[in-house]
Amino acid sequence: MRAIVLPRFGGPELFEVQDVPPPTPGPGQVLIRIIASGTNPVDAKLRQDGSWAGLKPPVVLGYDASGVIEQVGPGVTDFKPGDEVFYTPEIHQNPLGTYAELNTVSASIVAKKPPSLSHEEAAAVPLAAGTAWDAIVRRLQLRVGETVLIHGGAGGVGSFAVQIAKAVGARVLATSGPDNLETLRKLGADVVINYRSEDAAQVALRETGGQGVDAVFDTAGKNVIPSLPATRAFGRIATILGFNGDVSAFYPRNLTLHGVFLVRERRRLEELTALIERKQVRPLVERVLPLEKLAEAHRQLDSGHGRGKVVLTVGRP
Repeated sequence: MRAIVLPRFGGPELFEVQDVPPPTPGPGQVLIRIIASGTNPVDAKLRQDGSWAGLKPPVVLGYDASGVIEQVGPGVTDFKPGDEVFYTPEIHQNPLGTYAELNTVSASIVAKKPPSLSHEEAAAVPLAAGTAWDAIVRRLQLRVGETVLIHGGAGGVGSFAVQIAKAVGARVLATSGPDNLETLRKLGADVVINYRSEDAAQVALRETGGQGVDAVFDTAGKNVIPSLPATRAFGRIATILGFNGDVSAFYPRNLTLHGVFLVRERRRLEELTALIERKQVRPLVERVLPLEKLAEAHRQLDSGHGRGKVVLTVGRP
C-alpha cells in the first residue's frame, strides 16, 4: 500500500512516499481504507521527536481519518465491509498511523461517519473535536449561562471548543490574531479578543463586571497563569499543552486545573455526531491537500498559524 514514511525524526522534508506491506486486522480490529486523513499539531511534535510516545522510526504518522471498512477481524460484529467510519487512532507505540491507504484499529474506537459530512470534513473532527469535547463538557463541565474564555479559538481544537461551548449554552469569549477575528464571530463567539493588541484577562474582567469568567480553556499552552486574575473563585481552567509558572494563586481562590489528553473511545465520536447532525458543530477546514503534499501541511503546522484544520486526501470513496 502507499504510505508516507518518516525514516527518522526531524523536519518535514524527510517524509518519503513508499510502498509498504498492508496491515491485517487482528481480533477486535477493523481494516479501514482511508479516504481522508486529518493533520494535527501533535503530528509535527511527533515528527520532530516522537520518542516520548514510544515511536521508533521508520514510522507512519497520522492520527485522524475517515474512510470505509475494508475487512473486519475476528469477533467484530458491529461493523461490516462498506461501512463509512471516522476515528482517531492511538498515538503511543503506534508505528502505522493514517498517512497511508490502509489502517488497522480497534473497532471500539471507531464510529459511523456523520452522514452530513464529506470524508474530508469528517477527517478533521475526531482528535480536535474530541479534545475540545473532553475539555468543555467532561472536565470543565461548562453549564448553561456560564462564561468561558477560550484561548486560540480559531485553531483546530479551539474552533470546536467555541462551537461546543455555545451548544452547551455558555457565553463565549475567544482570542485569536487579527486575521481570525471574523472567523471567531462566525463560529459563534460572543466577544472576540485580538491577543496581539488586547489583554485577554482585562477584557474578561470587563465583560464579567470584575467577577471573572467561570472557566478558561487554553489551547496554546501559555495562557494558564495569565488567566488566573480573570478567573472567578472556585473557577476551572483546562489546558492541553501544560504550563509554566507559579501556581500558588490556585489555592486561596479554590481554582481547579485540568490537564486534557484525549482518551480514544467510540462514545465521544457518537456524542459529537449528534451535535454535527443538529448543525450545532461543523469542522473548520482551511485546506485540503493530496497525501503527497504532506510536507507542505507540516510546514503550516510548524508555523503555528492558520485556522481550523488541514486535511489530506488519500483515496476515493
